[in-house]
Amino acid sequence: MFDRFLPKPLMAGAAAAMLASLAMTAPVAADDYPDRPVDLVVGFGTGGSADRMTRAVSTYLAEELGVPVKVTNRPGAGTQVSANYILSRPDDGYTVYASTFAPYLTNTILTGGAQYGIEDFSFINFQWFDLDLIAANKDSGFEDLPSLLEAIRDNPGEIRASVVQGSAGHLMVRLLLDEAGIPQENLNLVTYNSGGEARSAVAGGQVHFTSISAQGSEGIREFLTPLAIVNDERIEQWDAPTINEALDPMDIEVPVLQGSMRGFAVTAETERQYPERYAILSEAIQNTLARKEVQEQLEAGDIGGVWVGPERSNELMRTNFEVFEAYADLLN
Repeated sequence: MFDRFLPKPLMAGAAAAMLASLAMTAPVAADDYPDRPVDLVVGFGTGGSADRMTRAVSTYLAEELGVPVKVTNRPGAGTQVSANYILSRPDDGYTVYASTFAPYLTNTILTGGAQYGIEDFSFINFQWFDLDLIAANKDSGFEDLPSLLEAIRDNPGEIRASVVQGSAGHLMVRLLLDEAGIPQENLNLVTYNSGGEARSAVAGGQVHFTSISAQGSEGIREFLTPLAIVNDERIEQWDAPTINEALDPMDIEVPVLQGSMRGFAVTAETERQYPERYAILSEAIQNTLARKEVQEQLEAGDIGGVWVGPERSNELMRTNFEVFEAYADLLN
């Protein structure tokens, strides 16, 4: 169902919002907007999660808006390339940002030297939420998280891990070492620009373990021994303890970091200058996600499809930023 990838505190509200929106299936009408194609700019390359999400809804969004919707990929620098492009475009509602905003946009600001802030964007909706999984290669010999951390402590430089640069999984690995009192340099941490590369590394045995999106790891399940799920509660998809359950024998605890949050945004100036256009875009996206055929397609592709709306999406982004800001020094 559509709430599979939404953190539990959001499920009830999101479900209610989605059910309420099911009646809103008529195409959005406007006098003069939009009257030309709308460009969905994806912050990553083709084939990745953000790209698949965007292309899955683009045709239906075009029907709701009544104009063609094209998808343009502008990857690079952890989404900084795409963010700068969005901000360089006219603030008129014809350029929409489609991306994995958390934690990538946050990290371009905190550690990437970006000249913008999260307040420069207005987030229309986060529709796809991920939880992170910490998993070892099945042939690595590691069966639980404490034994893995002890091996890192006792064998400096010998244990290798894969993460996506600047991701929540990346920060979690740093936090684990920090809380366990293990020097960061003890771990040979290999960073990648995509989840596919990081997963290939652990599946192929190039690294001993990974810390990465759980949902996107289904395809390599047979190569993994799950050690922990970064959440407050266990989940059905993976037979693993929660992160702090796994750490209980070591008498340590880490903050539960929100994983990826994907969705759609525009510049803050677009909302300020054209509130009617912003409302039209928001309603069109909500109507798109309310369509039965869209939900069926998203579910078939293991893609999240919830509606939480602008207010909640912007609140979630601010919270994500504050958490990462508190621990940003660990990613430097």
